[in-house]
Amino acid sequence: MSEGEEDSNAEHNVFMSLVSRVIREPLYRFPGQWGLESYEPRIYKALGNKLRNATSEEFEFFISDFITFAQTAHARLNMQFYLEFMNVCTNIILHWVFARRGNVEIIRTLMARTSYFLQDQNDCLAIAWRSFTPIYSPSPMGGVTPLIFVAQNRQYDVLKVLLQYGMLERERRPTYIIISLLFIPPRLEVLDDHNQGEVGRGIRECLELCCRVLTSISITDIEMQIIYGRMPMIKDWRDCIPASRYQEPCELTHLCRAAVRGCLLKMGRLPVGIKDLPLPSCLQSFLNLEF
Repeated sequence: MSEGEEDSNAEHNVFMSLVSRVIREPLYRFPGQWGLESYEPRIYKALGNKLRNATSEEFEFFISDFITFAQTAHARLNMQFYLEFMNVCTNIILHWVFARRGNVEIIRTLMARTSYFLQDQNDCLAIAWRSFTPIYSPSPMGGVTPLIFVAQNRQYDVLKVLLQYGMLERERRPTYIIISLLFIPPRLEVLDDHNQGEVGRGIRECLELCCRVLTSISITDIEMQIIYGRMPMIKDWRDCIPASRYQEPCELTHLCRAAVRGCLLKMGRLPVGIKDLPLPSCLQSFLNLEF
């Protein structure tokens, strides 16, 4: 690609255009500071306008621009500014995709385009690992990961997408996701008697979904939360966890599913690689957590 073509592509890239339009280095700054607080609201407004009503097709073009920017812009921009800009944009994208929209097809598109980068948690494009602020603020330091946010809000369809892409298998402490489901009230709603029943049903459904992934769940960790004074949001929580996840031997079919998914995960082929396996469609669906 010629230099002229690269410049033309940069001009049409949403994020390079955003850099040139709304980012202005202040006349005076302290050493090591780029005045993030002065340009962050403009980024939020600009990206919000793009994401507010974006279809899954429009979002695919959007996230393609983000990937291209992340892979090329560091050669054009000051590195510190580039990293700050990437952090702000990642926080805003996750905020809109998970907290504001929660659209399953958009989230599926996000995972399909960025799951390759999840092999390296330090990759700036492994954005499903990043923390974000559900109630928006510029700094994601006090935020949560998409998986924890979705678990806390019992968003079954979104949780299923994240689990299909191996986000629970990647967790160092997967039982913490179960604890989030059982003990942490939803971030997005005020609980009343009606909503309490809806939340209870959501917890049971999401627990059943997580049990399709995990081969063991630490009941001791859950019971310690109760000993410390926290109350689970459903009383029959133990009945929602199969005995084969904490007491009895795990089913051979489930162990086989976990082993195959683990191999595909290591190769960066989960879940797309499932379709390439010489298996009947019902077994492919089983591997993809459909039942």
